[in-house]
Amino acid sequence: MSKVVHPYAHRLVILRDWKSRWFATDKNYVNNLKVDVAIREYLDKRLRGFYVSSVDIERGQKLIRVIIRTSRPGMVIGRSGEGATKLKTDLEKQLKRAKLTITDDIKLEIAEVSAPDGDAKIVAYMIAEGLEKRLPYRRVMKLLIEKVMAVRGVQGAKFYVGGRLGGAEISRSEVLKRGSVPLQTFRADIDYARETARLAYGGIGIKVWIYKGQVFDTKAK
Repeated sequence: MSKVVHPYAHRLVILRDWKSRWFATDKNYVNNLKVDVAIREYLDKRLRGFYVSSVDIERGQKLIRVIIRTSRPGMVIGRSGEGATKLKTDLEKQLKRAKLTITDDIKLEIAEVSAPDGDAKIVAYMIAEGLEKRLPYRRVMKLLIEKVMAVRGVQGAKFYVGGRLGGAEISRSEVLKRGSVPLQTFRADIDYARETARLAYGGIGIKVWIYKGQVFDTKAK
């Protein structure tokens, strides 16, 4: 089961919360869902290289809050907030171009990730960045897994890369693991992310699992 089920979805309600939090009637549910997907796809493409951990969407009665968690908020906000203002304007233009109806106002909130070396999404992007710079994949993986294990609270990590590693003709995969990563334990706090390194000879798939111990009481935490 652990190799089939997504570690985040596997722990929804138990340890994790939904990344989109809103309620809608049958009439506007489809449109709202399309808007959410369009927002995520645009921000993933636009903010590539900004070390973004996650994008959460919350809908109120007349407001859509888009919470962007990144380890470098200054890059997204820009000087005196110019970057965030331009990002919001471009996002609204993109949604209009896609012919999606938006009756609510969009508000962007940029939050800082305190420990980026312990965040799976950011670490996965760091691996992709190293591979795109043509660095040896084994060296990139070893350096980053040592950084991850040095973060306080991290008890295990596992990296997977697959594709034409080193430009080889035949694709293969490489796995590097430190500590324990109990994927089948429900109360295990496992951060998981996927990323793709885009190279001249093809894409290389990257998966990262980071185990941060077991959570027994989420309310107390």
